Amino acid sequence: MGLRLDEQVAVVTGAGRGLGRAHALLLASLGAKVVVNDLGGKVDGSGSGQAMADVVVEEIADAGGTAVSNYDGVDSMAGGQNIVKTAVDHFGRIDILVNNAGILIDRSFSKMAEGDWDKVLDVHLKGSFCVTRAAFPLMKENGYGRIILTASAAGLFGNFGQANYAAAKSAMLGLMNVIKIEGSKYNIKINTIAPMAASRMTENLLPAEVLEQIKPEFVSPLVAYLCSEACGETGGIYTAAGGHFGRISIMEGKGFTFHRSTITIDDIQEKFEVINQMDDAKYHSSLLDHAGSLFDQISKKEAE
Repeated sequence: MGLRLDEQVAVVTGAGRGLGRAHALLLASLGAKVVVNDLGGKVDGSGSGQAMADVVVEEIADAGGTAVSNYDGVDSMAGGQNIVKTAVDHFGRIDILVNNAGILIDRSFSKMAEGDWDKVLDVHLKGSFCVTRAAFPLMKENGYGRIILTASAAGLFGNFGQANYAAAKSAMLGLMNVIKIEGSKYNIKINTIAPMAASRMTENLLPAEVLEQIKPEFVSPLVAYLCSEACGETGGIYTAAGGHFGRISIMEGKGFTFHRSTITIDDIQEKFEVINQMDDAKYHSSLLDHAGSLFDQISKKEAE
């Protein structure tokens, strides 16, 4: 019969349109009971309204699924708690959290105002914290949880005019890496997707023929798998667009260790090409793993 999410309770933020809607519809079709959260605002975060979430809930119900709306903003502790409370009040628990809510306020860096910066980080970064912070203790208590964070190629690789958005999206990796460690003994898995899909955020950035090839529905199967009990991966970063899926990783090059008591700027210049190489790059699963590898290199001078 294939993988199912029967009796699982899922919260999807920003699920009124685009990627969030696609995630919610697929999770519901696989048997999950879904909280469709959406503030109902514009792409820049202004305004609000209930219609967007309600339409998706109606779509799910028409297809034979189970869902309920929530209209809270994600960018406050009260909002995050209310979103999770909706899941508990209606379905008794929370098993899956997909942090998808987001806004765009693009400006070139020299023209970016403090308000442009704060508002985008509040929704993306603080929003992911607030909702996950509300869900995490319940997942710990149940000994099970699946969490998705949403990053972006803009944060991982950069994009003109999106310093606020990129900073918020790249920060998801730090948040994930800590939750990965703290949730490990409670069977809480957390992964991050960096999707590219047709949405209100991309409709003015990409040509129509490209948008047609990167429908949101092409991303959601990865999200559904990462949310399933069958998936044991945690701490992964995955790209998804137009049917292509792949893993992205932060790696450290082999580097160079000076086994001497004094190091000068000229020493760095002399060895910078070696320092800068990514040959034999290595993935570190945690700060302790990185530190252990670093200390192994440093300690070699004592043996020489």
